This record gives sequence, C-alpha cells and structure tokens, in this order.
Amino acid sequence: MEKIVFEPEEGSPVEFYVLEETKLGGITYILVTEEEQGDGDAWILKDISSPEEEEAVYEMVEDDVELDAVGAVFESMMEDVEFT
Repeated sequence: MEKIVFEPEEGSPVEFYVLEETKLGGITYILVTEEEQGDGDAWILKDISSPEEEEAVYEMVEDDVELDAVGAVFESMMEDVEFT
C-alpha cells in the first residue's frame, strides 16, 4: 500500500496510507487512512498541485457537497467502506 506524508500548514507531518484514488472533473482525489489494516478514520484529500510542481500538493476536502460526491464514488469503488 502506498504511503504519503501530508504536511498541514499548521502542525506536524502525518503519514497516511492511500486506500484508493479517483479523478472527478479533472481533479484527482485520494482516500487515505493512518492505519494500514483494520478499521480506522479515513480522509479524502484533493490534489491542488499545478502541472509544473514535481510533488503532488494535497488539501483535505472540507466542502460538504464535494465531500458527499467524492465519498459516494469511493463507497462504490470499495465494498467494505462506508462514510458516516
């Protein structure tokens, strides 16, 4: 499972495991968790990097409409995932 380091503007870097990736409307989204196996919290990150950047830049999806839409896609892709 791919592992990434998320560096929020405030706070310490966090290592996440990438569970799934999808693209909607030309934007890449990844579903991540801190736990490699088992149940745990999951977050949806949005790729906001520009084409000239060497490394991807992600931000957490916080807009409820966007979160619901992308969450529904991830739920349909992964049988054992349910967002509550």
